Amino acid sequence: MTTANKGTALITGASTGIGAVYADRLAKRGYDLILVARDKSKLQSVADAIKAKYANRVEIISADLTAKADLHLVEARLRSDESISLLVNNAGLGATAKLIDADPDDLEKMIYLNVTALTRLSSAVVPGFVARGNGVVINIASIVALAPEMLNGAYSGSKAYVVNFTQSMHHELSDKGIKVQAVLPGAIDTPFWDKSGLPVHNLPSQIVMTPENLVDASLAGFDKGELITIPSLPDIKEWEALDAARKVLTPNLSRAVPASRYLN
Repeated sequence: MTTANKGTALITGASTGIGAVYADRLAKRGYDLILVARDKSKLQSVADAIKAKYANRVEIISADLTAKADLHLVEARLRSDESISLLVNNAGLGATAKLIDADPDDLEKMIYLNVTALTRLSSAVVPGFVARGNGVVINIASIVALAPEMLNGAYSGSKAYVVNFTQSMHHELSDKGIKVQAVLPGAIDTPFWDKSGLPVHNLPSQIVMTPENLVDASLAGFDKGELITIPSLPDIKEWEALDAARKVLTPNLSRAVPASRYLN
C-alpha cells in the first residue's frame, strides 16, 4: 500500500542495482518516478515491475549521461518539471586498475559521469526546489571517498568530490527547505563491479552487501536526518569524530604567515 503522493523522484542509473531498488522503495513511499539510464529495455522492465506493485506513474528516459546532448535533455526536464521533488544521483562508473594500468579515456568518462553530470543535474534541479521551498537531493558516493588508498585514485577522488559537494550543498541550502544526503556504499552486489573490471564474486562475501539492504539502510539514515550515511559503519560516532576533526582544522587553514615549523 502506497502513501500519499509526494511528487516525482528522478533516479539516474535506475535500470539495475541500487537505482532499481531506489525506484521500488520510493514508489512504495508514494513518489511517481522518472527512471533514467542507457538501457531502455532494462528500464522498461523496472518500470513494469513497479507498475505491477504500485499505482504510481512511472516514466522512463533512455539517456547516456556521458553524452552532452542526453545530459542536457535530462537537465531540461529537471528545470521544467515542477512535480519533481527528489533527485537521486545514482549513475556512476568505477575503476579498479592502478593509474599506470588504467585507460585515460575511461578515467575521463568516469569523472564526467561521477562529477560533471552529477553537478549539472543538481544545478538544474536546485533552483526550482529553492523557489518552491522544498526538495531532496540524494547523491550516491562511496566509502572509497574516505579511503583513497583503495581501488583507483581517480575513482576515489570523484567520490570524495560527491561527499564535499553534498556537504557544501547542505551548508548552502539547508535553510531554504532543501534536504541533501550523501550515501557511501561499500561493496554492493551489483553489475557495477563487472563494469569496473573486478567481478563481485572475487570479493570476500563478508564485505558485500545486497542493494536492497543498502537502499533500506540509506533511506533509514535519510529519515534520521543524516547528511552522510555510511550503511556498513557500525558506530556512527567514528564518522562524527572524523568530521569534527576536519572542522577543527578550518580556522587555521588560511593564515597570513606560514606555520612556525616552516620558518628558520
